[in-house]
Amino acid sequence: MNNREDRFIQYLIDLGKKKDRGPLAALRHSLAFEPGQYLKALPLVEPFVSKEWHAQDSRRLALYAVAGLYAKHPKHKQDTALSAAFGEFQRDRRNEGRSNSLERRFIALLEADDGAVLDHLRQVIALLASVDMGLDYRQLLHDLNTWLNPQSPNLDKTKQRWARDFYIASLSSDEEITTN
Repeated sequence: MNNREDRFIQYLIDLGKKKDRGPLAALRHSLAFEPGQYLKALPLVEPFVSKEWHAQDSRRLALYAVAGLYAKHPKHKQDTALSAAFGEFQRDRRNEGRSNSLERRFIALLEADDGAVLDHLRQVIALLASVDMGLDYRQLLHDLNTWLNPQSPNLDKTKQRWARDFYIASLSSDEEITTN
């Protein structure tokens, strides 16, 4: 991670602690638009955008996407990747005896291209918010930068890491023992 990303995530965390909920509301509402297109979100995110980044730069788009997703569920949990948090959620649901389609949702997320990934992420974040499960937004910012960059040579590696994190976290301790 670089210093710009760290400052940005800390800025979002600080926004979440303030009594004025207006900025978070604006960022949350920005999810209804393409990243960087909602005018009320511009003054909140643009100070963290480098002057060299063009309007469709993946780093810029990732900042806007993460800002909106954080505003939707402002619970940062360092070192808990979104994929691991979602895997834990699936494990907990399965342990409660509840049948669900979380694995199918996760596979759809992994198969999403840069045009659809944000729609899938909004759904995943909403599900994590429903059980108050946090995630590492710094890691999500880094991963989205890769995902939203059509020329990224690391996209497959990112998706593979997400899949490993999800499936490892979704195992109960009994399943882990039997698979080893």
